[in-house]
Amino acid sequence: QVQLVESGGGLVQPGESLTLSCLASGTIEKIYATAWYRQAPGKQRELVARITSGGMVNYADSVQGRFTISRDTAKNTVTLQMNSLKPEDTAVYYCQATTTIDWWGQGTQVTVSS
Repeated sequence: QVQLVESGGGLVQPGESLTLSCLASGTIEKIYATAWYRQAPGKQRELVARITSGGMVNYADSVQGRFTISRDTAKNTVTLQMNSLKPEDTAVYYCQATTTIDWWGQGTQVTVSS
């Protein structure tokens, strides 16, 4: 089993930055990819960014150039650095880890508003 705990959400103004962290525990050696998803009210959950155990990353077009995903294997943490935030980035952000199945965290709220 894998447990994921997100942290770092909050309320920020447009143009500001926020950093989300996902701490993994359990059978983490079996994780081959970790991703951040988000879900805004009334919308489907969407992939924001993903990083594999080999270090390959990919981003949604809407966040390319503004968000950066990274991992610290020593701390079992995957971080999402979010810069130049926009109101449309407002959503609940979820951490997902993939082994033979997908594991999800409980989510953290990010609100971008003036």
